[in-house]
Amino acid sequence: MSDRVADAFAYCREVTKTHAKNFYYAFMFLPKPKREAIYAVYAFCRYCDDIADGDYASEERPGLLKTDLLKAWRQELDNCYAGQPTHRITQALHHVVEQYDLPKHYFEELMRGVEMDFTIRRYETFAELEQYCYRVASVVGLLCIEIFGYRHAGVREYARLIGISLQLINIMRDVKEDVEAGRIYLPLEDLRAFNYSEADLLQQRYTAEFIALMQFQAQRADDYYRRAQASLLPGDKRGLVTPEIMAGIYRATLHNIQRHDYNVFTGRASLPVLRKVAIAFRIFLKIWAETYLLPHRKPSFPNA
Repeated sequence: MSDRVADAFAYCREVTKTHAKNFYYAFMFLPKPKREAIYAVYAFCRYCDDIADGDYASEERPGLLKTDLLKAWRQELDNCYAGQPTHRITQALHHVVEQYDLPKHYFEELMRGVEMDFTIRRYETFAELEQYCYRVASVVGLLCIEIFGYRHAGVREYARLIGISLQLINIMRDVKEDVEAGRIYLPLEDLRAFNYSEADLLQQRYTAEFIALMQFQAQRADDYYRRAQASLLPGDKRGLVTPEIMAGIYRATLHNIQRHDYNVFTGRASLPVLRKVAIAFRIFLKIWAETYLLPHRKPSFPNA
């Protein structure tokens, strides 16, 4: 590996360490080559997120619109797949793409999801939101399983479903932050179903109707999680320690929200670092035991 490429991977590692508040603890059980590959994928996705949030428009290239930045990043993805990357992230990613044969269309779907954040501030139906969740979360999981390795097609369905589940938890956690930015991800059809208006949400009214609405969202996230688990065959989890840890951390965050009766208006739900580390080790040991010590035992859902 050349010094330039080594520097590119080091940069991706630093991006992940700085920004991946939940994911970083899930990556620590991967062998180093796969861990470095995941860092490159994460850094690419993080760059897309920062474009959506406006960070690069103001810091890296002042005066450029988000759409211009995304167009330039699309071109950089083309450069990456053509073997001519110019950014440190895509220089690392090019090696990962070559090694693991990552499908380009997943990265393109991610960018379409980022583009949705440019223009859509409300989702009328869950079907519309589900497409967004697939693009910004599921495709990341679908890329990652190509690096983890898998034997059965059901693992792809697992990645799709678990991504949607985690993104729904993200949306619940970030209701206050999104509302203050003028954005509502909770489907408007759900608000109407629970007699909770858009005005109620914008004014952050914590009512019995809001609690019922959030209980419904939590049940939906849980349903996707359980469907993801049901799509796996015995032995599949051996290669899925990382996403299982991520799911465990996110589900612990959901349980934290539930313990506070869904009052997400008073602060952003989060977990202490030691709790995340404990969840990571517990799930790792559970999967290891089910794989090597209890091979005939039917896997159960990890509790977080």
